[in-house]
Amino acid sequence: MEIQENFVNKVAASGLITLNLEEYFHQGERIVYDIKDNLFHGLMLREKDFREFIKSHDWSVYTDKNIAIICSADAIVPTWAYMLLASKMKPYANEVIFGSLHTLEAMLFVRALSKIDVNSFANERVVIKGCADIEVPIAAYVEITSLLTPVVKSIMYGEPCSTVPIYKRKD
Repeated sequence: MEIQENFVNKVAASGLITLNLEEYFHQGERIVYDIKDNLFHGLMLREKDFREFIKSHDWSVYTDKNIAIICSADAIVPTWAYMLLASKMKPYANEVIFGSLHTLEAMLFVRALSKIDVNSFANERVVIKGCADIEVPIAAYVEITSLLTPVVKSIMYGEPCSTVPIYKRKD
């Protein structure tokens, strides 16, 4: 007596498109630039000293880096100082933002996701992969949901075999 079993991969046959946000991770080095190192006695920024630093600093050390500018000191730092730093770093750096490394990571993902051709997902059922080998910021999940909602048939979160429904277009 012969038993023949046919296994059907229901996930593969479902027509789901899996989107792995991990694929949008920027490989470049992340660094924090703490403006506290430019403060006079750790309290305030002196314009003359800061402008001299701006002129003499080798900005090429930031080539291809992703930079988060912060001030960890409780100090008086004028807005223009952050702007001046960004203007000197940006010609060399991949990305320059004001904020923490977490904010930088979120910004890198949001910028990468903004380049997606969302129309390629038109009327599709999309699963946003939930498990990753790297930490994908929540901001990336929010961004991809915002981008895809106007065009997709549905959005789910997780793995194709076990998803959480997020959005379903009402036709």
